[in-house]
Amino acid sequence: MLDYHENPETLHVNTLPTRAYCIPYHDWQSAVRGERGASQRMLYLGGLWDFAYYPSYAAMPDTVEYAGSIPVPSVWQTQGYDRHQYTNVRYPFPYDPPFLPAENPVGAYRRTFTLRKRDGFLYQLHFEGVDSCLYLYVNGAFAGFSQVSHSTSAFDITDWVSDGENTLEVRVLKWCFGSYLEDQDKFRMSGIFRDVYILERPEAHVENVRIRTALTGTAAAEIAVTLNVTDERLDPTLTLIAPDGSRLMKRKASDGTVLQVGDPMLWTAETPALYTLVIQTDAEVIAQRIGIREVRVENGVVLLNGKPVKFRGVNRHDSDPVTGYAISPEQLVRDLRVMKRHNINAIRTSHYPNAPWMPELCDRYGFYLISESDIEAHGTVMLYGCGDMNLKQKFSIVPRSPMFQEAILDRVQRNVLRDENRPCILLWSLGNEAGFGPAFEKAGRWVKDYDPTRLCHYEGMFYAQEDSDTSMLDVVSRMYPSLREITAYFEEKQDSRPLVLCEYIHAMGNGPGDAQEYQKLIDRYPGFCGGFVWEFCDHAVDAGGSAEGKRKYHYGGDSGETLHDGNFCVDGLTYPNRRPHTGFLEYKNVVRPLRARLIPADGVTVELSNRMDFLYADEYADLRYELVHNGRIAAEGKLALAHIPPHGSAEVRIPVVAPDGGAVLLNLFYRTVSEHPLVPAGHELGFDQLTLREARVAPELPERQAGTLILEETETQFLIQGERFAYRFSKLSGLFEGMVFDGRERLSAPMEYNIWRAPADNDRYIRPEWEGAGFHEAQTRANGASAVLKSGAVIIAVHVVLAAVYRQWIVKIGAEFTVDPGGAIAMRLTVEKNADMPFLPRFGVRLFLPKDCCRAAYYGFGPTESYADKRHGTRLGLFHTTAAENHEDYIKPQENGSHHGCDFVTVTEARGAGLCVRSDTPFSMNLSPYTQEELTAKPHNYELVQSEHTVLCADYWQSGLGSNSCGPELLPGYRLSETRFAFSLRIDPTG
Repeated sequence: MLDYHENPETLHVNTLPTRAYCIPYHDWQSAVRGERGASQRMLYLGGLWDFAYYPSYAAMPDTVEYAGSIPVPSVWQTQGYDRHQYTNVRYPFPYDPPFLPAENPVGAYRRTFTLRKRDGFLYQLHFEGVDSCLYLYVNGAFAGFSQVSHSTSAFDITDWVSDGENTLEVRVLKWCFGSYLEDQDKFRMSGIFRDVYILERPEAHVENVRIRTALTGTAAAEIAVTLNVTDERLDPTLTLIAPDGSRLMKRKASDGTVLQVGDPMLWTAETPALYTLVIQTDAEVIAQRIGIREVRVENGVVLLNGKPVKFRGVNRHDSDPVTGYAISPEQLVRDLRVMKRHNINAIRTSHYPNAPWMPELCDRYGFYLISESDIEAHGTVMLYGCGDMNLKQKFSIVPRSPMFQEAILDRVQRNVLRDENRPCILLWSLGNEAGFGPAFEKAGRWVKDYDPTRLCHYEGMFYAQEDSDTSMLDVVSRMYPSLREITAYFEEKQDSRPLVLCEYIHAMGNGPGDAQEYQKLIDRYPGFCGGFVWEFCDHAVDAGGSAEGKRKYHYGGDSGETLHDGNFCVDGLTYPNRRPHTGFLEYKNVVRPLRARLIPADGVTVELSNRMDFLYADEYADLRYELVHNGRIAAEGKLALAHIPPHGSAEVRIPVVAPDGGAVLLNLFYRTVSEHPLVPAGHELGFDQLTLREARVAPELPERQAGTLILEETETQFLIQGERFAYRFSKLSGLFEGMVFDGRERLSAPMEYNIWRAPADNDRYIRPEWEGAGFHEAQTRANGASAVLKSGAVIIAVHVVLAAVYRQWIVKIGAEFTVDPGGAIAMRLTVEKNADMPFLPRFGVRLFLPKDCCRAAYYGFGPTESYADKRHGTRLGLFHTTAAENHEDYIKPQENGSHHGCDFVTVTEARGAGLCVRSDTPFSMNLSPYTQEELTAKPHNYELVQSEHTVLCADYWQSGLGSNSCGPELLPGYRLSETRFAFSLRIDPTG
């Protein structure tokens, strides 16, 4: 058996040198269209291949028995072989480089194809992605070996193929030496997962194309074209086509040809203008899209075409719940469409190069890329004994080891050489989370020497030791720094380089919070060039449908694997099917391209700021406005925007007059004025809400005539009876346990004091403290209850303590309730929190309503869920929902569906009978078909069982969400950590 896969000195055997990606065509028209499937010089080998799976490469027989078939491209775990495994940091095999486990699974592939072999032509076989390595056999003969899963491996198979039928056999190993450098946070999948094809090339052909663009003046640019040819007698012709399709120039190529372009259309993500360079020989035609642009750092600021640019980015893995990381162009365009419609302008290809056509699509549709090399080795931090090392040593074991030096350089070079002609790539990334050491210094110097026209990035510089050199890195990159750290970086001038957050505001589950706080700093500091949210989509495996019709998604541990990291892969801005999370709506509005502020003037005047880097406001947006009085639209209209320059502002008069009295809000909605290939005209880019007059909004409730109250007392209850109602108050719980009004019970179970929430994913580090303090199992003890009839009302006073078994008290409550003759209950709670306890998840009252009492109207932040630190994608208003609609169905159940800043919420059944809850100060409310206990207990949403009640929570405050599953701790201002506070509620029966 060949053992190249365990040899660090033999990374590739018989592979062609890495070249800039291009497809040759047989004629001009096909080349310019660029549909590679139409090229007669490409023999596509996708489709069904014969397949055999063996649990061990070492035990695989010499003669393979192909018992089945498998699609190519695909990963074999989605085809019924092996099993899924999700692990983040920990290696899925023992750390013993360069060796792998003896039971190293292998997939054996076979494909026959017919070739019309022509004299004078070469036949090059391309694998665009194979995890983890491949042994290639052509017509029974060993033809080569290669690794680097997310890189193209090409072989010249001319001498192995013949005219007529031929057979390819490929042995793909699950793990190889390169797997030590591919410890990315993702499901671990295997197989030929990207396209396979043969290119027919004339012996004399253009071997490589290298394109560089530069701005040479205010209205001039040059395109430098370097061609490597296999025969010096080859005489290619170059034709440059403008973005509008006109031919600008035609000339013979020479060594180092420079094309001068006057008045160029410059490429940016906002204006993705592409020229086309056609390279023609007698035997083939190659077309390359060219974006004329220039990126550099000046005075600590990233400049594109001489202008400051900010990244509003996301991290993106290749991921699909059905196909794994076998991704088609159609699937990628789906992702790009979702991103563009949520104001994303940049992508980090975490943590490897994508398929070679991916940057081409980003060129076309307008996205900036950090193109990352296929390197991650953070598994070393989990090695036994590493706990005794400092973090820099732990992370840097691999790049400081001579064994990995050439492999790291090889992977960085393959990333750069394949995609060097793509204008969307502004930064080359050396990899991710592999520490720092001589290997990265060498690779970084090579990048800057080979391609000084782009910036070099590597977050691992944060782990550089004292003997390290990071001068080849153009930006300082950080993951999840706190706001304080960012401020210190700029205020204390810790480094002169621009700062980029390659990962921040971890979007796992119900999150992220704090997006607006980070954006304020991005806007404040010119050298803060933006960030990339972790991450774009939830990673999960489609496991079919549940009996109730829900999609079942599996995460780590659901495939029977013992080593896994649970649902840490379910951490995106979208669900696996790309439906946006509410966190994506939050981020979309935080990075909206226009912002407004109210300015003092006669009438209603706002200052509009254009946050685009290159477009004038009227080139991309118009404005729709709403004047809202006490939650109802009083006036609305549409305005064309002024010619506001990038980063500029202008005053805009809104033709409305604020009504007298009450709350008056001005909603401004920004919409696209023209169609983009991924975004329709009229698409909402974001909104602002400005307060013209602040006031509380009251619910519409009928006035009730006063009557006579009767107060009775039993050993455990106070009984209050009016003309239309009978209420029961528990002297043991300190709350009402029954409310009959007009003969209908409005509570289906007793009220409860409420401090627990089903932990959100971003609560993962505070949750043990909450549970250690007993918040999740707090018991209520009331004492000293008294009730009197006074001035025609019943007044109840009681002292309440919440505490858990064997632990000290959590909160003490002095509660006073006033029941008026119409049946309204006024509740005032004076609360003392134990200062020795962690901050509370929430504090409030939980009401259990009859199941059919599930229709709600509320005035607060909506229409989607909102929290103290996650409400910028919502607006204050009057909204309607139901318990079912209000539930946000996260794959791993958790706190969801709350609404921050409410004045009131009214919950009724179909005929209007129910309860209205309001407060003197804004409160949070949540209406759900599930209890928080159910949401806490169940690991998957499809396992949830609805409560027999409709659950209504009315909270004085609910702590924010933050991003502490991976990011910094929740900001103090969003924690419920007050030791003393007061909370009032009024409950009115309706109907």
